[in-house]
Amino acid sequence: MNLQQWAERWGIPPQAFAELAACSIVEPDPDALVGGKSEAFVQSLIRLEAARAVPPCFLWRNNIGAGKLSSGSFVRWGLANDSRKLNERLKSGDLIGIRSVTVTAAMVGHRFGQFVSRECKREEWKYSGSLEENAQLAWATLINSLGGDAQIVKATGTL
Repeated sequence: MNLQQWAERWGIPPQAFAELAACSIVEPDPDALVGGKSEAFVQSLIRLEAARAVPPCFLWRNNIGAGKLSSGSFVRWGLANDSRKLNERLKSGDLIGIRSVTVTAAMVGHRFGQFVSRECKREEWKYSGSLEENAQLAWATLINSLGGDAQIVKATGTL
């Protein structure tokens, strides 16, 4: 569905749509962008896709790391990064979020939030079985086994 079809679907008056179109809102062509195959670019595409999904999926960057503060204290950040040993076995995704899901049958009409995780890879990436990849796969397996939605992705079409 394009923007004009959406406007017609929701009864947006033609004058309002014409005014919006005059604002020159242009979506970038992914094929025309330099660096379109990088992990950062894939993350951007996944986040755009998530925001456009129905219902929308909200994804936030999950930075993971460890280091010393100016006070000398050591701190770890990011999900599943409680210790170096844990992080070697379980690596949470680059993007973490939630989407609303309406349940059917016994819980008709009730909604719950489904945990969503996306590990983004550059377009050329191929699984090699490295320790890091296995830890990322272990995370996705854990999340999916508990009813969440975790994937390792290289392109759009994953939500």
